[in-house]
Amino acid sequence: MNYEILWAFALATASLAIFPGPDNIYVLTQSIVNGKKYGLATTAGLISGCLVHTTLLAFGISAIISLNPMLFYTIKLLGALYLFYLAFRVWRASAELRIDLNQSPKKSLGQLFRQGFIMNVLNPKVTIFFLAFFPGFLFSTFLNTTIQFYVLGFLFMLISFLVFSLIALLAGSISGYLQTHPKAPWVLKWLQILVFTGIGLYLLLSYK
Repeated sequence: MNYEILWAFALATASLAIFPGPDNIYVLTQSIVNGKKYGLATTAGLISGCLVHTTLLAFGISAIISLNPMLFYTIKLLGALYLFYLAFRVWRASAELRIDLNQSPKKSLGQLFRQGFIMNVLNPKVTIFFLAFFPGFLFSTFLNTTIQFYVLGFLFMLISFLVFSLIALLAGSISGYLQTHPKAPWVLKWLQILVFTGIGLYLLLSYK
């Protein structure tokens, strides 16, 4: 078992969770508008949805590996290209962070949990991202690939939950910092480009 790969996966996951995206911006907004516990409920829903994507990935890609290893490496190559594409999209996008505080009427904790879950499960981009991200971080030559994908999935969920929860708890401070430091979004943008590019290069270098 290669623990260095797991550490690399954990670091990459934490980096991706920190950088601004639709999910953590939504958590931030809910926390500012409705309160910290509502941001945490949203976080729980979003992260729970990742279990569905992990299951689809674990059984689908494990079957591909057992039938055609070369096809699996092709998927890794396409995954690297997809991550480069994401880096390109971030580069093309504006560095501005827009936090919409004009929310609809306040929802209950249960409603926010369900909304976060549904948002995640029905987002095909999450499945595509998991397909691009996870295969390059298989960490064992003797563990079943299905088990490895679940380990990676639960590690991804745990780290993302911790980061998103921290965003929910520190929502006011984060929002205030972004408002008083206009260059912060620009720095986050380029760090995000570096992370996507770095993970893509990792997948290419691990291609056999």
